[in-house]
Amino acid sequence: MADKVRVLVVGLGNMGVSHASSYHRNEGFEIVGLMSRSIKSKTIPDELKGYPLFEDFDAALAETKPDAVSINSWPNSHAEYAIKAMEAGAHVFMEKPIATTIEDAEKVVETAKRLNRKLVLGYILRVHPSWIKFIELGKTMGKPLVMRLNLNQQSNGPAWTWHKNLIDSLIPIVDCGVHYVDVMCQLTGAKPVRVHGIGAALWQEAAQANYGHLHVTFDDGSVGWYEAGWGPMMSETAFFVKDVVGPKGAVSIVPGHSDDKDQLEDVSDSADIDRHTKTDLIQVHHAEVGPDKNFVHKDEFVRTEDEPGHQELCDREQALFLRAITEDLDLTESMEAAVNSLRIVLAAEQSIEEKRVVELA
Repeated sequence: MADKVRVLVVGLGNMGVSHASSYHRNEGFEIVGLMSRSIKSKTIPDELKGYPLFEDFDAALAETKPDAVSINSWPNSHAEYAIKAMEAGAHVFMEKPIATTIEDAEKVVETAKRLNRKLVLGYILRVHPSWIKFIELGKTMGKPLVMRLNLNQQSNGPAWTWHKNLIDSLIPIVDCGVHYVDVMCQLTGAKPVRVHGIGAALWQEAAQANYGHLHVTFDDGSVGWYEAGWGPMMSETAFFVKDVVGPKGAVSIVPGHSDDKDQLEDVSDSADIDRHTKTDLIQVHHAEVGPDKNFVHKDEFVRTEDEPGHQELCDREQALFLRAITEDLDLTESMEAAVNSLRIVLAAEQSIEEKRVVELA
C-alpha cells in the first residue's frame, strides 16, 4: 500500500489518546476521524485538534470510509465495532480484551480470517523488549514452571476515576489479566487445563469486586498465579511481582523507578502505568550447586538498555499494525493467543462466581 493508511480512532480515553498520538506522528498513517460517544464534551489534546469528530460509530465508519479502525472503547463494544469495521473493508487494531465472551472473541477472529483483514490486539508486553527477554530467559529454566505475576494498583488522583470506570466494565483480573496469562502461555507453550479464582469487593464505590487472584494449571505440569487489585485501599507493599521459577533456576523482573517523583505527586507509585512495564534489570538465578552444595554460579543481572515508556510502547504497537497491513503479516498466532488468554481469565471470573474450579475443554 503506497498511500497512507487512513485510520478512524474510536475511543479517546487513556489508551485511545496514546494510540491517536501515535497515528498523528507516524507518517504511514492519516487520521480521518476521532469517535467517542461523548466526544463533544471531551477536552481534545492540542496535537489532535482539527480532526473530524464523531459521536456515532456507524456514521463515522460510513462517512470516513477508513482503511483501518483503531478500537479503544469500552470492552463490551469491542467485538461489535471490530466486526462492523472489517465488514466495511477496514483492518482493525483493538485494545484488549478482544471481547467480553469467548463466542464473540471467536466471531471476531473468524471474521478477520474470512475477510482477510488484519487484526492486531493491544497486547503491549508483546512489543516490550524487557518482557520479550524475560520470556526468552524463562524458557531456559526447564519444566514444569512456576509463574508468579501481579498488578496491584493504588487508586489515587486521576487513577481513582479511571480504575473505578474500568471496574464498572470488567473486574481487574479479567481486564489486565489477559496480558499476564498470555505471558504464561508463551513461557510454557502448553495448554491451560484448569483455572481457579477468588475475589473480594473492598471498594464501595465500584460496581464489582476490585480484587482478584487466579490460579492456572497447564498440561505440562506448569502452574501460575496472577493477582490484581485496584482501589484506594490497596497496599503499596509487593505490588510488583513478576518472576518465573523452574528446575534450573529463576528469572525475575526488577521494577523500574521513576526519575522525577514530582511528576507523580497526584498518582501513587503502584498506579503509575510505567512502573508495571518499565524495568531496571532482569535477575537470573541458576539453581546448580557444587559438591559443597553451594551455588556454582552467581546471579546474573541483565540490564535493559532499550527501555521504552508507555507512549513509546504504543508507538511500537502502531508500527506493528502498519507493518501488518503493508507487509501482509500472518497474525494467526497472536489472534488465537488473544482468544486463549481471554478464555483463561473468563474461567477465573466464572470460578469466582460459582465458587468452584473450572476445567477447560
